[in-house]
Amino acid sequence: MDVKEKMEKLIAELNNYNYHYYTLDQPLVSDKEYDALYDQLVALEQETGTTLPDSPTQRVGGEILKGFVPHRHLAPLWSLDKAQNIEQLRTWHDRVVRLVTDFNNKNPDNPLPSPCYALELKFDGLTLNLTYTDGKLVQASTRGNGVVGEGILAQVKTIKSVPLTIPYNQGTIEVQGEGIMNLSVLEEYNKTAAEPLKNARNAAAGALRNLNPKVTAERKLNAYFYNVGYSDNKKFKDHKEMMDFLSENRLKVNPYIFYFENFDDVMEQLADIETRRSELDYLIDGAVLKLTDFRTREALGYTDKFPRWAVAYKFEAEETTTILQSVTWNVGRTGKITPLARVEPVELAGVTVQNCTLNNVGDIERKNLKFALGTRVFIRRSNDVIPEILGKVTEENDGEEILYPESCPACGFPLEQRGAHLFCNNKTGCKPQIVARITHFASRDAMDIETFSDKTAIQLYEELGVREPADLYTLGFESLVKLERFGEKKARNLLDAIEKSKGRDLASFLYALGIPNTGKSTTKMLADHYRDLHRVMEATAEELVELPDVGGIVADSIAGYFADPFARASIEKMLSLGVQAKAPETPRPVSTDSFFSGKTVVLTGTLHLLTREEATEKLEALGAKVTGSVSKKTDLVIAGEKAGSKLAKAQQLGIQVIEDEEEFVRLLNE
Repeated sequence: MDVKEKMEKLIAELNNYNYHYYTLDQPLVSDKEYDALYDQLVALEQETGTTLPDSPTQRVGGEILKGFVPHRHLAPLWSLDKAQNIEQLRTWHDRVVRLVTDFNNKNPDNPLPSPCYALELKFDGLTLNLTYTDGKLVQASTRGNGVVGEGILAQVKTIKSVPLTIPYNQGTIEVQGEGIMNLSVLEEYNKTAAEPLKNARNAAAGALRNLNPKVTAERKLNAYFYNVGYSDNKKFKDHKEMMDFLSENRLKVNPYIFYFENFDDVMEQLADIETRRSELDYLIDGAVLKLTDFRTREALGYTDKFPRWAVAYKFEAEETTTILQSVTWNVGRTGKITPLARVEPVELAGVTVQNCTLNNVGDIERKNLKFALGTRVFIRRSNDVIPEILGKVTEENDGEEILYPESCPACGFPLEQRGAHLFCNNKTGCKPQIVARITHFASRDAMDIETFSDKTAIQLYEELGVREPADLYTLGFESLVKLERFGEKKARNLLDAIEKSKGRDLASFLYALGIPNTGKSTTKMLADHYRDLHRVMEATAEELVELPDVGGIVADSIAGYFADPFARASIEKMLSLGVQAKAPETPRPVSTDSFFSGKTVVLTGTLHLLTREEATEKLEALGAKVTGSVSKKTDLVIAGEKAGSKLAKAQQLGIQVIEDEEEFVRLLNE
């Protein structure tokens, strides 16, 4: 085998692996194996000074281009008529039925079939038009004005889900799709970016219209394809046949495509897509409804702007702009100072938004928001959480300055900046910290003190001098019954609940302490591993970091917490007052032959048939390890209603997902 044949063999092998990884989400080899083959190809290309047209080494991006070359599309790229609501969608449908009926009345011998429909997602990215000649990608362009676009071949070659060659080699075709940046990729990119990207749509468009293809490659874009706009030889009977052709030619087709004979079924599916759009790992701003039959499309034709056989149904925006009015600073239970932005009220995803999160001072700096008061900003809302400010609309520092506090807004103590966050270190004298710690300690997942609330914590702080969770165990009936809104029954119920909490197990107690950077899964793992409170307290960071799902930051947080004399004294006081904090006497028997045995499982979203705690308990009894974050070590994700970023990451990593809760419960009960 000569060198060229070796290169061709390697290229075919690598491109096949790329196709399975980036298009099918079904990796065939490990990253290490792929890299070894890739390095062989690079060495052969350097040795020969030759790079073949479909070599994956082209995807890293080449030299900076001098400008975009215009590309005249072989067939027009049409815009779509828009329906803003269901009434407008029905109007479109009624018009389609009328046009089909009129045609059939004029052509009774060759009538059109009854309308059938394809429903697809409307991606929020940048339209791509790819030209393949004899199976080779020879051009890629933007939509432009629909007739002429900008040539972006070098940029599109960096998208690993775009094939450089396809099996179809019988002439020229042009295919349309959308270049996007997955939300999980955007999140990872912004963690280390010197200049974070404001949103996924702008990130994709900016990368594809960047004259430096290396910038495009760094963004790790993706693409989905949905149309063959031109073919000099290939004809299609209907939409499904065309989509199958795209898939067969290794062009990535989004799995969310639905076919219907009944228009009312389309309405039902639209509602489901809109409800579940936050589960997706990419932006959509609606759905596209098309007639499937190509002969019907040809008969209905086009207006000056739109095809009569398709319409875009627009969803309510999850992203918009508004004016940043002010920033206030709140104190959490760990002393972290968090900025909260007040914005000019704006409708977003059906809700009026007035408050947005800014995360921390580092976030403000990275998003160029330091001088943003009074200016227009991008905001995004998803998963029914408080919206986040993504960045300024303009790049100029044309607003008033956001002033960072130097002292705690609650107690006046000097603040310390650690990393991107500001902290108040006045643990024993800062009211919001103390109240939040006590409230967390009494919460359901912690010591589960029934009837306790943040209002109760504030009242006990202000009127009875409760300054730490241990003080709860010193409360007496006479002092409680004198409090406003505290009768004998309420006082007795609270004392009974506090007494009952003394028997909570070690895992609940560790979680109740509120150790920074730890959640329920970590504290339960500590309890299961050490089975003794004092052993946990004596563990070193070096020892802790060897445990599952404990990194350096978490290990330092745990060891640092128990090294604090204030924390240790509080714990010993609670133990002396009767708190047990013990692990169960004997570990529960664990199944070794269930579907879940030996698997690392993550629960995300809302479950309805059982609580998160019940699900966790059942999984662990069946031999599963339940963790709080998705990683390459995760075997299975259980995704309930409104699952968000964890589901998206699982899909990106190709991890098995169970989204049917009834199926999940069935597997638990087997």
